[in-house]
Amino acid sequence: MIILAATPIGNLGDASARLREALETATLVASEDTRVTQRLLMGLGIANRPRLIALHEHNERQKAGELVELARERDLLVLSDAGMPTVSDPGFPLVAAAAAAGVEVTVIPGPSAVVTALAVSGLPTDRFAFEGFLPRKAGERSRRLAELAGDRRTLVFFEGPSRLAASLGALAEAFGADRQAAVCRELTKLHEEVKRGPLGELAEWASAGVRGEICIVVGGAGEQRVDAADALERVLGLAASGTRLKDAATLVAAESGLGKRELYDAAIEARKAR
Repeated sequence: MIILAATPIGNLGDASARLREALETATLVASEDTRVTQRLLMGLGIANRPRLIALHEHNERQKAGELVELARERDLLVLSDAGMPTVSDPGFPLVAAAAAAGVEVTVIPGPSAVVTALAVSGLPTDRFAFEGFLPRKAGERSRRLAELAGDRRTLVFFEGPSRLAASLGALAEAFGADRQAAVCRELTKLHEEVKRGPLGELAEWASAGVRGEICIVVGGAGEQRVDAADALERVLGLAASGTRLKDAATLVAAESGLGKRELYDAAIEARKAR
């Protein structure tokens, strides 16, 4: 059997009881970086020293078949450096090979930077997409962002500190500087920080330099907030052209992310004042 196990993304206190038990009893572990796994064992006070096999982006496709065969005979615990294996981390080719070979795969759930950042971002969580790292080359990055600009789901990206300002700038250019977003840095760690605001402001903030592990969460195309005064004028304009005021408020609320009741009440007051 192959056991995918989520490891802490920063705070070792997030290690689950099931993860600890698995590490205490494992005889065979495939991990993204065996040195990180050794430090995890020491940090959790686990005396067990299983056989460690490196499974990373450069060898996972070549190793998958061999590891699947090993997993026929005994349990294989699979770890990434932090978070859930296969989620922007090694493991997918192994799971795909195991499924094709009829070898059972199970999971020990736990921390994930993607859903942790999403939860704390303050942006809609009902529909979201994880996009991993943006392309390094400016042209490829621009093409990717052009494809995503109209996506109505909340989008989650990983990014390195040295590329954060450039990526936020590219996001602001492609999605609009006013699109709401959050930069989540060092999640679960001592210096955890969540910086929320429009993409343009976040890009300016990041230009001074930011450190640590980073997730970027960006509101969907239909969720970003616009200037309330502009939205009110659109409601009034639609109403003046014959649209019922309530219908106009509902339409503009869907477009802007503002509350329809808020827009309707503001329109009533504006009419009284004119």
